[in-house]
Amino acid sequence: MEQLLVAATHRPSVIDDYRRYLHHRWMEGCTNASALTREIQQLGYRGDVNTVQRHLRLYRTGAIPAEAPPPHLTVRRVTDWIMRRPERLDDTERKCLDELCERSPALATTTQYARRLATMVRERRSEHLALDVWLADVRLDGQPELRSLAGGIRRDHAAVLAALNTTLTSGAVEGNVTRIKLLKRQMYGRANFDLLRRRILLSP
Repeated sequence: MEQLLVAATHRPSVIDDYRRYLHHRWMEGCTNASALTREIQQLGYRGDVNTVQRHLRLYRTGAIPAEAPPPHLTVRRVTDWIMRRPERLDDTERKCLDELCERSPALATTTQYARRLATMVRERRSEHLALDVWLADVRLDGQPELRSLAGGIRRDHAAVLAALNTTLTSGAVEGNVTRIKLLKRQMYGRANFDLLRRRILLSP
């Protein structure tokens, strides 16, 4: 995927994630760079107003793009599009992902398998041996990374299948173990077992 994205991206900038927002706000009539900077800072932007002004320079010359600029493509962003529910992608995200899949059959295949697995996990599907069918399909024509994942699932097949069949979780137990370990580290070499026991029993 990295090779595919190199040709499709420009030099990364702190403003990349906010280009589409700025475009929409400009089209709505907000052209004040300082005001727009404050707005995107509330969304997580860490740059300054000068970067926003440079980005809007093209708009001020009258060369306003007809459509919002496409999102900056990164491996993390494309992975998010793949794993997100398809109906939750907007038109631009869906179009970008479709174009990437058209250019890379391997990515298209990986997307299909990843979404099938994500659906099983989200909806806890195990009917008709869906997991076993997925494992068999990946073994036949999946990418090496997917086959490696499938191999790990096969080794823990019973546990994975149980996760798809039950709503029970060990999260509460794991959280309590983590709390006890934290208390133990805080008191290491400073107190005896009796005090540690009291802290474990009395701390929330």
